[in-house]
Amino acid sequence: MPERDLPTYRRIADDLRTLILSGELVPGEKLRSENELKDQYGTTRVTVRKALALLKADGLLISEQGRGVFVRPRPNVQMLTTGANFRKRRETGVSNFNAEAAAQGLRPEQRILGVERLPAPAEVASLLGVDDGTTVIVRRRAYFVNDDPMQLVDGYYPAELFGGTEVEEPRRIRGGVSRLIEDPEGPVGQRITQFVEDLEIRMPSPNEIKALNIPPGVPLARVFRTAHTAAGQTVEVLDSRIPCDRHAFRYVIDVP
Repeated sequence: MPERDLPTYRRIADDLRTLILSGELVPGEKLRSENELKDQYGTTRVTVRKALALLKADGLLISEQGRGVFVRPRPNVQMLTTGANFRKRRETGVSNFNAEAAAQGLRPEQRILGVERLPAPAEVASLLGVDDGTTVIVRRRAYFVNDDPMQLVDGYYPAELFGGTEVEEPRRIRGGVSRLIEDPEGPVGQRITQFVEDLEIRMPSPNEIKALNIPPGVPLARVFRTAHTAAGQTVEVLDSRIPCDRHAFRYVIDVP
């Protein structure tokens, strides 16, 4: 539809969206009042409110009672994934998420939400290469940056391999589960040689909206990352739910 044929509220929303995405309106900046925007665009406050509601639904604006409308702050984390930095971070005992966030001047935190045994969900069983209902251990975690929730991550592990190990303890594991997998004295004792990631984009569930503080209209990225060892054994499936408004990912794939 040509711009001249767009409803006025859409044109206002498009103008403000352009200013936000270009950085002319910065995160945390207060917008002009409804009366000022009404006069600027030669329209009514009702029309301005429709435009602002559209941008709130897109996750670009927030309202604060008694203060006004602001550009929504977004604590973005840029994640770089390579085989080299996986090795480097595993040796230091610092997770890739924590290392990348800290390098960007942010304050990362991981919280263990719970550890339990349960029958493997069908999609997890398929990725692990086990029968539906096979007992797995799941470690549920939440990732934060500057106290803002960033990811929900559930790690699934075959109970026959990891039962009775640190994986079943509700505490962080130095170097992560990958360190335990590659430990020659550990339950697997094999080197991880491949990660496979399956990505889907969908709208979040009510529980995900609450846990991750997701604004209306913001979709969720769900990433299944499966770890394979040198012997071809599948030892881990990570199910990550990530709001699409606060992450940027870069994958470097070395092709021999």
